[in-house]
Amino acid sequence: MFKTLRIGDQAPDFSLPATDGKTYSLADFATADVLVVFFTCNHCPYVLGSDEVTRATADRFKKRGVAFIGINANSEHTYAEDDFRHMVTRMKEQGFPWVYARDKSQTAALAYGALRTPHFYVFDRQRKLAYTGRGVDSPRDTSAMNVNDLENALEDVLAGRPVRVPLTNPIGCNVKWEGRDAHWMPPEACDLV
Repeated sequence: MFKTLRIGDQAPDFSLPATDGKTYSLADFATADVLVVFFTCNHCPYVLGSDEVTRATADRFKKRGVAFIGINANSEHTYAEDDFRHMVTRMKEQGFPWVYARDKSQTAALAYGALRTPHFYVFDRQRKLAYTGRGVDSPRDTSAMNVNDLENALEDVLAGRPVRVPLTNPIGCNVKWEGRDAHWMPPEACDLV
């Protein structure tokens, strides 16, 4: 049964190859005070539209002990440009300040209950989920952005207070599931709020 993580849930572990040639698990982020796991890809216009805002957030919070890992779980049979080779090229071109990992089996996407690209999960020091949902309220066109939910959540978690809005609906393309139509979502998947 498909279920998106709930606030307070423990971060599921993973073992995923990344564009830097290493394989990452939760243990590789043990020194981070806060961990942001987000599901992303190479082609989605909502990802492409908000990458620079995500970059600025990652850069801003890196010095405050926040680590980021972007996970691409999209089927390369749906979009060939979401394959690992294109991920490596994209990271070389863009130099994003996060680990970019491939979840070809979609095991991590299922464990986290990833709905869309991008879909963000913020975990506290104990790796309990403090926030999940969208990064910003207008990811496709950030010139129309009014709220940066990801930054608000990070500020709250780092300050040791409850996240003011812990749950939002992710905005973006659905995860491209292996063997399914490009717009298919698990029948149990629904809006988070």
